[in-house]
Amino acid sequence: MGRKIGITETVLRDASQSLIATRLSYEHMKPVLELIDQIGYYSVECWGGATFDVCLRYLDEDPWERLRKFKAAMPHTKLQMLFRGQNILGYKHYPDDIVRRFVKASVRNGIDIIRFFDALNDVDNLKVATQAAAEEDAEVSCAISYTTSPVHTLDAYVNMVRELKAMGANTVCIKDMSGILTPAAAYDLVSAIKDAVDLPVVLHTHCTTGMAYLTYLKGIEAGADVIDCAISPFAGGTSQPATETMAIALTQLGYEVDLDQPKLFELAEYFKGIRAQYLEDGTLKPLSLTTDAQCLEHQIPGGMLSNLLSQLEMLGALDKYDEALAETPRVRADLGYPPLVTPTSQLVGTQAVQNVLAGERYKNVGTEIRAYCRGEYGRTPAPIDPEIRAKILDGEQPLEGRYADTLPTDTFEKAAAELGERARCEEDVLSYIAFPPVAEAFFDKRQQNEEKVATYSIKRVDQ
Repeated sequence: MGRKIGITETVLRDASQSLIATRLSYEHMKPVLELIDQIGYYSVECWGGATFDVCLRYLDEDPWERLRKFKAAMPHTKLQMLFRGQNILGYKHYPDDIVRRFVKASVRNGIDIIRFFDALNDVDNLKVATQAAAEEDAEVSCAISYTTSPVHTLDAYVNMVRELKAMGANTVCIKDMSGILTPAAAYDLVSAIKDAVDLPVVLHTHCTTGMAYLTYLKGIEAGADVIDCAISPFAGGTSQPATETMAIALTQLGYEVDLDQPKLFELAEYFKGIRAQYLEDGTLKPLSLTTDAQCLEHQIPGGMLSNLLSQLEMLGALDKYDEALAETPRVRADLGYPPLVTPTSQLVGTQAVQNVLAGERYKNVGTEIRAYCRGEYGRTPAPIDPEIRAKILDGEQPLEGRYADTLPTDTFEKAAAELGERARCEEDVLSYIAFPPVAEAFFDKRQQNEEKVATYSIKRVDQ
């Protein structure tokens, strides 16, 4: 056999996030978790990203409890999460002590591999989180948020990877959230990284533009060690390439892929039924399963496209969609070419919509864009257009140094005091810090449900 290729299964996180807005409930996962554990995956990506917010906001699930259940059901497989550096799982920067606590709690509750990324590729935003993960003996996987622009050169990426290795990365991930990494670019980038550092390389992409299968193959030929895939019913479109397809193709090409194929097909059969349910109730939109080669031009990830559409629909301005689409890359250039990934994708997309609706660029600007221009999100890949920055800040001076250093050091204690008895553990306080109103509503509902169950039990006993 040839070189061994690991496969990370994404159906429990990124695949379902990409196709059904992370609405995959634990009850729909539970029946096959033991089966997943028997397949032989390199890892299972099952937590982080948008799952935390959606569990609390829409699914009435405690994300920490979900993670503990995953660990109990899949003890033989490394569990992996996506962590937004200083943003943790939210959309703003948090104090260093909160970042450390969140990392430690994630590992304590069952996470083995943490994939860290920063929306601006600002390595300073990853240092605290990666150090905390290393102290907990978690596997530190540092990601490049892949994009193309005049400043995102091969040399720039290689220099970033060298910094990531010096920071303690165990693996490097090329995170292509929009599906714009072409086969040739993948070959060149993986080759350059392999020449520069002695670290395993993980490839992550999406099928949005139709490039993904070829991109994985050329990346593997260049030396990539692990690829992210999704079981076939939740593959394709804005999700990842199909696990079974890649496993069979790579095996026949002489690579070693240690996955149990009969069990893969059994897993696929189960998720066909789940997919049908989400198609029927409208959660899975057929558009998410199509190929959009135009993304190679506008670089907008699938989730961001759906956000643009929903924003315009709510404002009764769907006729402005093409204009907003054209405005997006212009706003991105103005703001220093940030990669379009959470949270910068939301910032850029929302501003593009504002510009189009107002009929004047940067007439209306949200608080997040002001914070971005102040420097609260970190160093931008290229300088922000000086005139536009001056217009947005309106006389306010940009920050000097690291924004996290300006944040209060008693955030956890204050949050615990605000919650009082509603917080039953450290994890509850962290949930509240990440998403205050959402977590509060969840805790209140949890209490009400427990009281209902208790009342029902007393009635049963009385009867």
